[in-house]
Amino acid sequence: MLTIGEFSRLTHLSVRTLRRYHEAGLLEPAAVDPATGYRRYTAEQIPTAQVVHRLRELDLPLADVRRVLLAPDPGARAALVADHLRRLEAQLDRTRAAVVSLRRLLRPSASPIDVELRVVAATTVAAVEDDVALDEVLGWYADATAELDAVVHEPAGPPGGSYDNALFETGRGHVVVHRPTAAPPRVGRVRPVTLPAVELAVTTHAGAHDDIDVTYGELGAWVVANALAVAGPVRETYLVGPRDTPDPAAWRTEIGWPVFRLAAG
Repeated sequence: MLTIGEFSRLTHLSVRTLRRYHEAGLLEPAAVDPATGYRRYTAEQIPTAQVVHRLRELDLPLADVRRVLLAPDPGARAALVADHLRRLEAQLDRTRAAVVSLRRLLRPSASPIDVELRVVAATTVAAVEDDVALDEVLGWYADATAELDAVVHEPAGPPGGSYDNALFETGRGHVVVHRPTAAPPRVGRVRPVTLPAVELAVTTHAGAHDDIDVTYGELGAWVVANALAVAGPVRETYLVGPRDTPDPAAWRTEIGWPVFRLAAG
């Protein structure tokens, strides 16, 4: 039997941590002296202690660590760990995106944003549309785009999307993903949809979408500075994207805000 100090040195877990794991029911000593309260461990418990240590290094909550240790078989344990790793990867993606945006915000702009006022005629396109929650937009967009790709065999231009203001203001809004084509089909969720005529303030976002919110902000500032008001859902056109190249640096997304000019005074 090993004292708690000896077990601590063998596992690189502090005595305080071992006591906490005992209290949490994660790693109970093989024996506890009823008179002194001294904890004793066996060499066979070392691998379990190391597993707990690694799981905690991955920020797995104590309750989930307990679930992993009590899982009935290796497959169940692997599934629990895999779920946590997916959550960590999603969190890492959010952190990277925030870092990219922050670096751009803190870097002085070398030149003013390039904006074009563009009059766009009404256009009938092949589209998939629905009311979507903001945190579900990416998955919904991927599914909708796959449906469009399956039935639009001769596209007349790059794909695009129309995003209702409520999507950003309340977290849920109407989204239309579309592809221009001479004869929009009616298959599954794909329908002909007419995008209304509009005047757009257009700029192009270069690169991945990690910092596209910064481009939105710059475009919004330009709109305000030029006495324009936003009128209607924002439009995006994916000139170059993941479907065209795996290199995010080459991606180009047009952002178009429907606008109208404010009256003087």
